[in-house]
Amino acid sequence: MDFKLMATTFVAVFLAELGDKTQLATLTFATSGQSRWAVFLGSAAALVATSAIAVLAGEAITRVISPALLKRLAGVAFVVIGAWVLWSSRSSA
Repeated sequence: MDFKLMATTFVAVFLAELGDKTQLATLTFATSGQSRWAVFLGSAAALVATSAIAVLAGEAITRVISPALLKRLAGVAFVVIGAWVLWSSRSSA
């Protein structure tokens, strides 16, 4: 097992999820005062399921698109989204 890849993935997903709408929704469910274990197990299972889908999709996509090209496309997509967010926020400032 590649522990470096596992640690890198953990840190990236952990940081990406902090303050995310998923975390805020989980926080809201936990404030209901009912079983916090049910909320934890439900949200953990959902994250595991979505991660499994992402891994399977990533494996399938790399059969059609090279990993290097996929990284470049993802990078371009993030830059475009970032530029769009910056551009659209200029009018609301």
